[in-house]
Amino acid sequence: MNPEWGEDRLAEKVLIVDDSVSMRQMERMILTQAGYEVVEASDGKDALSKLSADISVVVTDLNMPNMNGVELVEAIRAGDVNRSVPILILTTESESEKKRQGKEAGATAWLTKPFEQHQLLKAVRKISEKVRF
Repeated sequence: MNPEWGEDRLAEKVLIVDDSVSMRQMERMILTQAGYEVVEASDGKDALSKLSADISVVVTDLNMPNMNGVELVEAIRAGDVNRSVPILILTTESESEKKRQGKEAGATAWLTKPFEQHQLLKAVRKISEKVRF
């Protein structure tokens, strides 16, 4: 638990969605060391089955089988469970058209891989405070 939060604050829960096991492991390590509780999903469909009202932030890859990141964002925004949750798209894609699609779907922010540990933490903290890009 992050010592800055004090003893009584519960950890925020982050849903990380990526078809790469190694990427999920790296994200989990970074986020848990910062005091977050992490739930993992291997694609968009898996993420929807794990989305709950106590999820504070969703961090999703863009390119995944079964349901890509933009489709996941659209499904979350159209759904009944936690439709206003902040969503960070974390991807190797940097084309402005892809970013536009993500934003139009309802993504809160975009971070390009590769990234530094502090960049992921800053983005998650920022969007969990409901700051839009």
